[in-house]
Amino acid sequence: MKIFRTGFLLIMLSMLLVLVGGRYGGPNGMTIALVFAVLMNGFAYFFSDKIALMSSGAQPVTREQMPRLYAVMERLAGKANLPMPKLYVIPQAAPNAFATGRNPSHASVAVTQGLMQLMDDEELEGVIAHELSHVRNYDILTTSIAATVAGAITWIARMGFWFGGSRDDERGGGISGLLMLIAAPIAAMLIQLGISRQREYAADETGARMVGHPYGLIRALEKLGAYNKRIPMDVSPATSALFIVKPLSAGGVFTGLFSTHPPLEERIAALRSMATSR
Repeated sequence: MKIFRTGFLLIMLSMLLVLVGGRYGGPNGMTIALVFAVLMNGFAYFFSDKIALMSSGAQPVTREQMPRLYAVMERLAGKANLPMPKLYVIPQAAPNAFATGRNPSHASVAVTQGLMQLMDDEELEGVIAHELSHVRNYDILTTSIAATVAGAITWIARMGFWFGGSRDDERGGGISGLLMLIAAPIAAMLIQLGISRQREYAADETGARMVGHPYGLIRALEKLGAYNKRIPMDVSPATSALFIVKPLSAGGVFTGLFSTHPPLEERIAALRSMATSR
């Protein structure tokens, strides 16, 4: 069901892109919009991992430097029948982690120094299993497509309004163009957020099954939620969506609505439900 929902949201996002392109350029606009999205997706597919690692300040780490991290990763990667990803450490005190890479053969996992200091072995295993689930489920590819198509919608709506405004006014469509300029990017963002949230729930579930139980991940998410409110993390907004817990996320109606992550309480409740149903 989660895979179906993600596919449905991606289709909706693509349809919105075509509609925006058609609104401003007719059939040719639709074609240009699709070509633009494909080019952006291609760039994201090959370079999004390098950009994410660089912007987060992640540094490659060897087995000698982080034997505990390597031991957990090798055990879980073998259990999931996945290639060993490249490992990185982010020199920040806030506990967090993220995975990136276009497919399991080109994957990287980055953890903060704070995470390694805070988590016990079972909790660290839960976090790593969550990140490996993103790799196995090709979530990086999915979120990259969603982000680039959403960006294309925003760009086309803005350019179409400013460069096609005079023609719209002559046809009496200036107001509709303004509404498209405002509504299209918001709709694209909400669809993108829906995809990101579905992927987090799926990674939690898959990670818990990979380990064999959800208890380590439950405790890890509880710790991450508590420490995340107290320790700031210097990371770009674009990269923050990749982390297991959004850095400096806060409660509230609007922050919950526009967050790339589901509320931690709901994620933990879903994992507890898995535990009781076993």
